[in-house]
Amino acid sequence: MRYLPLTEADRAAMLAKIGVSSIDDLFADVPRAAWRTDPVDLPKAKSEMEVERLLARLAGRNVAAASVPFFVGAGAYRHHVPASVDHLIQRSEFLTSYTPYQPEVSQGTLQVLFEFQTQVAELTGMEVANASMYDGSTATGEAVLMAHRLTRREKAVVAGNLHPHYRAVVENLAEMAGHEVEVLPPVPVGAEDILGRIDDTVSCVVVQSPDVFGNLVDMAPIAEKAHAHGALLIAVFTEVVSLGLIEPPGAMGADIVVGEGQGIGNGLNFGGPYVGLFATRQKFVRQMPGRLCGQTVDAEGRRGFVLTLSTREQHIRREKATSNICTNSGLCALAFTIHMTLLGARGLERLAEINHQNAVKLADMLGAVPGVDVLNTAFFNEFTIRIPGKAHEAIEALARKGVLGGVPASRLYPGEGLDNLILVAATEINTDDDRAAYVTALEEVVG
Repeated sequence: MRYLPLTEADRAAMLAKIGVSSIDDLFADVPRAAWRTDPVDLPKAKSEMEVERLLARLAGRNVAAASVPFFVGAGAYRHHVPASVDHLIQRSEFLTSYTPYQPEVSQGTLQVLFEFQTQVAELTGMEVANASMYDGSTATGEAVLMAHRLTRREKAVVAGNLHPHYRAVVENLAEMAGHEVEVLPPVPVGAEDILGRIDDTVSCVVVQSPDVFGNLVDMAPIAEKAHAHGALLIAVFTEVVSLGLIEPPGAMGADIVVGEGQGIGNGLNFGGPYVGLFATRQKFVRQMPGRLCGQTVDAEGRRGFVLTLSTREQHIRREKATSNICTNSGLCALAFTIHMTLLGARGLERLAEINHQNAVKLADMLGAVPGVDVLNTAFFNEFTIRIPGKAHEAIEALARKGVLGGVPASRLYPGEGLDNLILVAATEINTDDDRAAYVTALEEVVG
């Protein structure tokens, strides 16, 4: 009865209150053919200590990112996060804070979000940013919906080299909203033919740089063509550290910039929680999803912070809401802000330089392995290699040799004929010994 505290009398009283005679009546709308009549095939109950031991054995089969040379990216990157970040976010006033519904008693939370927005706007080269989204993929989906509202058009053109997980979110939201999405095929080598897909029916063009294969994309001509046809350019990134070195999307004409902020202040965390970044032009601010914190002065002239805009259905009438996003990634945004503050502008630039240098070193070394080709000509800290044989088999073989060598492209693009491609990421955590171990292991696997 430890996990089933209700007695038969309790259940009878609840059923009587609801007005049904049995628990089965609660499932009357489920077809009888779908009912399960036999017990679920699960192991017999175990003690707490036995469960802990079993789970520990299962966890021991994993290869932890910090335990071996690690070159996995594809949208989630392992960077060094200073211990001070974790220490500060665990202070009770931060860790237990939630949505600032009462701004007058949430000044600390509002100030942090205001600083976060300022950092994101400066990073992306945009005029205004919101107080974060769930992650990069949902930020991308919301950006497309925002573009439809602004242009009053219902067709989005999506680059084939957009991360497939982001694309899936865009397609899912579009299906629910009744919009059209045209997705180009992936192009690991060379430029995508995006310009030819832009016409007067298009609301927005969604382009990622660096793209999922690591290629840097010049967005200026895409922005020019989109604007000539009354469409918007949505620029996407999955590696926020890249903005410390490459030209910001806002400077290339992007109208909405979205992406993943996990690389600053946040660990891999088994895939989440992460922090979505969302920035746009000032003239579009009232169609921006989420919330916006602002700075003001009170009646006595003292600096203060307010919840300036909150165009979501939790705050305003549903029919006037721009989004049903119910909250922001406050704690992850705080970690981002603390880490970014510790780095400063020059620190971020230096971090980006180290990432790029490490990637170039690794690409040169892997490209010298017989049978291995590096496909990219311009990249930041992630690139794609072609190997002889199946990439997923090579990755498994590398893992058995103690190297996590990247992500098989076939995992992201099954059935697209990319079975011999590996996405490889290098960050500041990688050492000369790590790179040497990768090269040695890869030579053995593909030799």
